[in-house]
Amino acid sequence: MTLATVRLTMAQALVRYLCNQYTEIDGARVPLFAGVFGIFGHGNVTCLSEALEQVQDRLPTWRGQNEQSMALAAVGFAKARLRRQVMIATSSVGPGATNMITAAGTAHANRLPLLLLAGDTFVNRLPDPVLQQVEHFGVPSTTVNDGFRAVSRYWDRIVHPAQILSSLPNAIRTMLDPADCGPAFIGLPQDIQEIAYDYPESFFAEKTWVIPRPRPARSEVAAAVELLKTAKRPLIISGGGVRYSGAGEALADFAVRRGIPMTETIAGKGAVVHDHPAYTGAMGIEGTDASKVLAETADVVIAVGTRMQDFTTGSWTTFAPDTKFLNINAARFDASKHFALPVVGDALECITDIDAALGDWACDPAQMARAQQLYADWNRVLDAGQAPTNAAVPSYAQVIAVVNAKATIHDTMVTAAGGLPGETAKNWRVKAPNTYDLEFGFSCMGYEIAGGWGHAMAKVQPDGTQKGVPIVLVGDGSYMMMNSDIYSTVLTGHKMIVVVCDNGGFGVINRLQTGMGVPGFNNLLKDARIQNKSSPLHVDFVAHARAMGAEARFCESLADLDTAMDWAQTTDRTTVLVINSDAFTWTDGGADWYVGVPEINERESIRDARARQEALRARQRRGV
Repeated sequence: MTLATVRLTMAQALVRYLCNQYTEIDGARVPLFAGVFGIFGHGNVTCLSEALEQVQDRLPTWRGQNEQSMALAAVGFAKARLRRQVMIATSSVGPGATNMITAAGTAHANRLPLLLLAGDTFVNRLPDPVLQQVEHFGVPSTTVNDGFRAVSRYWDRIVHPAQILSSLPNAIRTMLDPADCGPAFIGLPQDIQEIAYDYPESFFAEKTWVIPRPRPARSEVAAAVELLKTAKRPLIISGGGVRYSGAGEALADFAVRRGIPMTETIAGKGAVVHDHPAYTGAMGIEGTDASKVLAETADVVIAVGTRMQDFTTGSWTTFAPDTKFLNINAARFDASKHFALPVVGDALECITDIDAALGDWACDPAQMARAQQLYADWNRVLDAGQAPTNAAVPSYAQVIAVVNAKATIHDTMVTAAGGLPGETAKNWRVKAPNTYDLEFGFSCMGYEIAGGWGHAMAKVQPDGTQKGVPIVLVGDGSYMMMNSDIYSTVLTGHKMIVVVCDNGGFGVINRLQTGMGVPGFNNLLKDARIQNKSSPLHVDFVAHARAMGAEARFCESLADLDTAMDWAQTTDRTTVLVINSDAFTWTDGGADWYVGVPEINERESIRDARARQEALRARQRRGV
């Protein structure tokens, strides 16, 4: 019997295969790959673009303005879709490809699916060295795309057209595996893209991928139950894996019935609403004092779906030396950290099995009562910090309060590195699950606006309407790093509201610098080397946004911002609101952070900071 085949170029076959992959979201069968972000160059324009052009109605290609930002938009889309649907980003060779490495690192750190297809140099080497080729004298097979190895969960370079028969399914399996989830990179040499090959027709059969939910081992569940029943002051830490598993409601219900307070990591924030009865706010360095006190006195910590990053653990200074950890995670690597008792499996399945095995056990009601009192005290701190004052410029907390009040339950707050992560983690009061996206796993400045574009795409309904908007909170520093996707959203019709908080530079890193005894240097614009002393220290962000086709307005005060938010919700395109903000006023609370401070120094301020760091380090847990 002859195998039925179809003759296609490698690029054509790759695109046809991707078009026939499906997934299920809320019971509906949808394409696994929702679209392509692309900037074409000589490495992908003559073959891959030809294949994408033929299927543009099935697999839409969206033109980016910058390779890094378009791939970051794909990261935002994956977050919004809770890892159930994937975007593709494609670039040419050379700098187009290396621009995407930062986005790959962001996806890798956050355990998010992203398919990267970069052009590559010629396998046959006949025209070498080609435009944008970086030559390695002793390793001629090395190209700049090898740089993706460190930030990819799956990496491959196609050097024969038949290789995609195994490479593409393996890339998808990696991206959809809860334990291995992350970016997949495939390099596409120009001469291999053009080659025709007889592919089996069966390779292009439609396939619906189901994200697996691995069950925990019975022995691990039994050990977890035994440990939990010894707990007097337990605490739940809910991570991003809870949201991606769809386990937020189940974990919150478990917390209430078992009487265990529940805090969240930065990636996990948004699994429950702000006023949930078991909730005590975010955990760690950018967390609430309520969660910090509970962590310091906890005897058993149930960490669910978190990699226990230093911002969650306070650089491992938050917990008592004898605190026991029960780590529930799809990845054994994370479940076994710091000598924890591991329960490996899907968060929802693990919670369900542990809950069923616990019988009628519940914690002493005094633990939940204490948590609720601590959280009530914390909310009074928030109320005080968010209240308007007569200050010349508002604080981040005051700005966030106004924007938060105007957000609908369908809007999603999006932010990233800088001062806004800590301020939103503390001050943003989540109104509906999965409406908060703080990229802090990689702390990637520039993610905000690009990620907002991805969220806006994810909010498009089957009828073409957009349900809610991303509300992007961004500092002037991050805005200056990456803002071109304001123009992208104007072109594509994906609306977002961007609130620019202009505090005159890199405010939060100036806070860290001066807090460790170093005089303000090169962070705030006023402390930077400026040759022309008449240069303005504030960019006209309103004029800049309008130049890209957005609506824009400057807000003189919190009252102006309140009115402008009402207006922004009614506009027909991306709208940018700009307000000056204080670079020196921050919300109190949270755990300590381990940072490097000079061991010897003539400045007394630095010697004092070093002494504080040594005291902090003496409290650190030791583990792996």
